[in-house]
Amino acid sequence: MRARGGRVPESILDDVDVILADLDGVIYRGAGPIEYAVESINALDSRLRVGYLTNNASRSDATVAAHLVDLGLHVVASDVVTSPQAAMTLLAGLVPEGSTILVVGGEGLTVELERRGFVVTRTAEDSPAAVVQGFDPSVGWLQLAEASFVLGGAAGADIPWVATNTDWTIPQARGTAPGNGTLVSAVHTAVGRLPLVAGKPEVAIYEEAFARFGSRRALMIGDRLDTDILGANRAGIPSALVLTGIDQAKQVLAAVPDQRPTYILDDLRGLHEPYPETQTVEEGDSVLTIVGSARVRRRAHVLTAEAGSGLDLLRAGCAAIWNSGATIYALDVPPELYS
Repeated sequence: MRARGGRVPESILDDVDVILADLDGVIYRGAGPIEYAVESINALDSRLRVGYLTNNASRSDATVAAHLVDLGLHVVASDVVTSPQAAMTLLAGLVPEGSTILVVGGEGLTVELERRGFVVTRTAEDSPAAVVQGFDPSVGWLQLAEASFVLGGAAGADIPWVATNTDWTIPQARGTAPGNGTLVSAVHTAVGRLPLVAGKPEVAIYEEAFARFGSRRALMIGDRLDTDILGANRAGIPSALVLTGIDQAKQVLAAVPDQRPTYILDDLRGLHEPYPETQTVEEGDSVLTIVGSARVRRRAHVLTAEAGSGLDLLRAGCAAIWNSGATIYALDVPPELYS
């Protein structure tokens, strides 16, 4: 029998200077707070800096901060890093200062463009130097068409197109709704090209946060594997997936290597709890994965949940699958791991 285990911190906040928290699905859902989120974040204030990273481009940093204050958090506008802010940094390297920019989106984009000295237009007839696109509930066919008129054909091939993000969905109080990725896809289909993306999972928004908060020793907290967690991995920082938003047990068990989180939490109370070590024990023709009281055994392609329940069983199941060298589709996974 041979046992293997890796060092895990007593707290996932060890060796961290800054928390970078997603908003939708982590802090709030719709307009209301997610249970335990506000008190868990406020308890961090005396320990380290908390920043808020959002791909949602419909609101300015000040508007987002005001919403968070209304929920009971201690926030100022400079604590909020938005995908439009990252988009402005990208745009500054693509077009001259003071250029006219076609906007597909709302306040979150127009505020940042004017703050950086760009001229905002809504029509292709103004011969804009670039197109910036972000989510806003008001975006419809007319705005998408104006972007297509600028970017389409030979004349538009060299005009920069920056998208704040390409999230396919956005969580709302009533359920899951189409996100900016669906709107970007509509323009892409019309013009046959793809934009440069500023928000998660691209690194630009993380670099914006590192510069803002003066440290790369950050922990990303998110609810989406394909944006928050993938982006953190690309940026070279640890991440925590919290199961209060989009991705749940089935998705995290099946996560591809570059979308696997460092930690898995039920909710934000987990930030203040010891994180259990994962141990792997080789026993003959099987491998046993141990997390807390949970035990998951893999023999060839068959996984068996031998003990435990809840979050530790999910953590053990993830470790067993991720360390197997096989995709989840090649394994026999018991429903206890994802139920």
